[in-house]
Amino acid sequence: MWVIIYLCCTVALFIPYATIILLYRKWFLKLSPFLIPASFKPQTRFSIIIPARNEEAKITACLESIFGQKYPTDLFEVIVIDDHSTDTSSAIVQHLQLKKPNLKLIRLADELDGKALNSYKKKAIERAINIATGDWIITTDADCMMTENWIDSFAAIIQQQDPVFVAAPVAFSNDGSIVSTFQCIDFASLQGITAASVSAGFHNMCNGANLAYRKDVFYEVGGFKGIDSIASGDDMLLMNKIKKRFPSKIAFLFSREAIITTAPMPDWKSFLNQRIRWASKADQFKDKSIFWVLFLVYFFNVSLFIMPFLSFFCPWLFLYWLSFLMLKSLVELLFIIPVAAFFGQTFIWQLPLLQPMHIAYTVIAGWLGKFGTYHWKGRKVK
Repeated sequence: MWVIIYLCCTVALFIPYATIILLYRKWFLKLSPFLIPASFKPQTRFSIIIPARNEEAKITACLESIFGQKYPTDLFEVIVIDDHSTDTSSAIVQHLQLKKPNLKLIRLADELDGKALNSYKKKAIERAINIATGDWIITTDADCMMTENWIDSFAAIIQQQDPVFVAAPVAFSNDGSIVSTFQCIDFASLQGITAASVSAGFHNMCNGANLAYRKDVFYEVGGFKGIDSIASGDDMLLMNKIKKRFPSKIAFLFSREAIITTAPMPDWKSFLNQRIRWASKADQFKDKSIFWVLFLVYFFNVSLFIMPFLSFFCPWLFLYWLSFLMLKSLVELLFIIPVAAFFGQTFIWQLPLLQPMHIAYTVIAGWLGKFGTYHWKGRKVK
């Protein structure tokens, strides 16, 4: 009897799960690529904020890709906030400052004077915004690479649609390893959901490596006040504060020229810590549509996670587990294939083979994000 009840519960979770994934597919297919108009003339002044902690290996390439933009250099500045780096990150930025007058450097250690925090990144961004001269803030990470029309794309959509907050796409590079391929597929699905849900107005998601918002709006909603003790959430939690005040002023920049590229985590441990950090903000969303979707996804994966263990007591349950894996993979492939086409990714076919790993990580990261601690950038975080 317990097996029948268990299977019925799993089916009851799968049906709404499949429904929401297919809705995401429908919304994603409705998106039209944003193109920079031929008549576009740069007008908006930006402050590009880059929190950096021990990024000496990548920050030079990141900054060079920013200063290689087509956008007029007198209309943007770059502010790097060194978050207690123990390497040569600051020295690299100082050297570049000799050639780039619109490059600024802040050392967060000097600003905090030894004070300990749970969210150093939010404090770093907040400090940078305080000295920013741009009307718009763009945030990114020190290990990202941009196309030459990246800033132009933001400026064009701002002038055309008049939003107050713009989310934009992020892609992982892939070195062909299993850990890299797994992250690329998982992250592409998150980016597809982001584009689909924001454009449909269903709920709001974004990634702090590629987003923009008006500086005055940041202050109008109180900045990070109320969410500043949470380690993660400098992107989505802020986005949801802004959406509450400006519900019709949120945009997604659906443009290949706006895609920034970054490397995935180098190993499974750092990947899991990253996802635990992301999961730690799940119960902080005021937008309950996000919470209930995350709730559904989590418990459907929990059901599939324990099913093979229960098959030791009821062997034929293993066949049902394999059937659910195939159905889950089919639904997800229907969604992620057009997403992968947008990002130019060709390895999505490996998704069914990686399903057991995806289910396990979802369950573990979700649990530890709520009840555990993790390490990030050399720090233990609650």
